[in-house]
Amino acid sequence: MYSLLSDFLEYIDIEKGLSKNTVQAYRRDIASFIDFVELDDINLITRLHISSYIMDLRELGIAPSSMSRKISALKSFFKWACANEYLSSNPISSIEPAKLPKYLPKVLSSNDIEMIMHADLSLLERTILEMLYSCGLRVSELCKLKLCDINMQSQNIICYGKGAKERIVPFGDYAKQILLSYLKDREIVVNSSDINTDYLLVNENGRMMTRQDIYRIVHKLGAIINKDISPHTLRHTFATHLLENGADLRVVQELLGHSDVATTQLYTHISKKRLKDIYFSVNK
Repeated sequence: MYSLLSDFLEYIDIEKGLSKNTVQAYRRDIASFIDFVELDDINLITRLHISSYIMDLRELGIAPSSMSRKISALKSFFKWACANEYLSSNPISSIEPAKLPKYLPKVLSSNDIEMIMHADLSLLERTILEMLYSCGLRVSELCKLKLCDINMQSQNIICYGKGAKERIVPFGDYAKQILLSYLKDREIVVNSSDINTDYLLVNENGRMMTRQDIYRIVHKLGAIINKDISPHTLRHTFATHLLENGADLRVVQELLGHSDVATTQLYTHISKKRLKDIYFSVNK
């Protein structure tokens, strides 16, 4: 079945344009199932094999979110196998995904953002903060952002989200000032290195910054307010603050690059919860 897995991974990489991280996750999840069933012929897979695999994951204490991802990967794999006539019937079609616990993502307050912004930050740190909080970019989108994707005159950026989906995101005057200042510093760094890169964010050696680099910087920003935050925390905060200030849900959906508005609606629940928290803290 590993030859089929290779063909499937090529399909989601080239034809569907999924990110490298997503392709690698699919490879790991589907390979673990293939190793579990120990069968070479995909047509020998039954619903019982899949149920046994899920039961094994539960006994191992795999989190519901990870189980849901693994089942989703298998569903995509078997659906592709059926569509390409490698499989006569789909054994996973009736399997329900693991139920996920309902939770609301972590969001920073306006005071938290103000404290971080007024701290002694480098231009690189300020640029990362602006791109994540003011534009709501995903960390993967920020890593891949190139100089040609930024239009200073119209004050917007073109970014490529999941599935290489393109969207335009505006930025304000303050972000423009930060970007212009950072670009001057960036030019000095790049010119002093032997590396010629088109990516916006570069490290002290002139190389493209990685996800891990950005995570470390954002973690450092969180230490200013004594909170453990990630790049996605700033994206969540971007969406929540927009809705709290009267932005239309569909507009926020477009800015975030969500294909389904139901995903964006999560932030309306965050806004309501924050309002309740503020009300009860004032009226104790």
